[in-house]
Amino acid sequence: MSLPTTCLPGQPLPVSPGTIPGPGTYISNSEITSTLTGLPSYNATTKTISVSPATTLPSPLPTISSTVLARVTRINPRQATVAILSGSDTFQGVIRQQDIRATEKDKVKVFESFRPGDVVRAKVISLGDLQNYYLTTAGNSLGVVMAVSEEGEEMVPVSWREMRGMKTGKVELRKVAKPI
Repeated sequence: MSLPTTCLPGQPLPVSPGTIPGPGTYISNSEITSTLTGLPSYNATTKTISVSPATTLPSPLPTISSTVLARVTRINPRQATVAILSGSDTFQGVIRQQDIRATEKDKVKVFESFRPGDVVRAKVISLGDLQNYYLTTAGNSLGVVMAVSEEGEEMVPVSWREMRGMKTGKVELRKVAKPI
């Protein structure tokens, strides 16, 4: 029996009598057919034909210690609520006041670090509860990467805690991410 090097979904696979379908295959009209694009393989000891994916795609779900981009949706004195941007899906996350900076945690004010609409680079520290991921921006490379001023003007980073309007030059406080 000669297997193709790759196969497509719905493609019948050549089999010998007694071969059983394995992962990535199914029986259709007395033929073993591939369910995915991938690499077919035959195990002679179990007489099983299977197809493994040609590529492994990363999981769309954030995992602990992964770096994510998120848009700030709401702020209150104790935390910022964000929408984690992950392809077509969005997941809700929270950046607590104590997770904004690595130092001077007691002096941090959420409204001086983020504003609704800011895009932040953050790290997942916990999968949290059923509704929120817990994120941190405590790190030089983490924080606001894109911001719009109160007047709707695009802003550029000036220092680790300030952003300036591109046209007016007005300065606003933010927890700014160091450019990568």
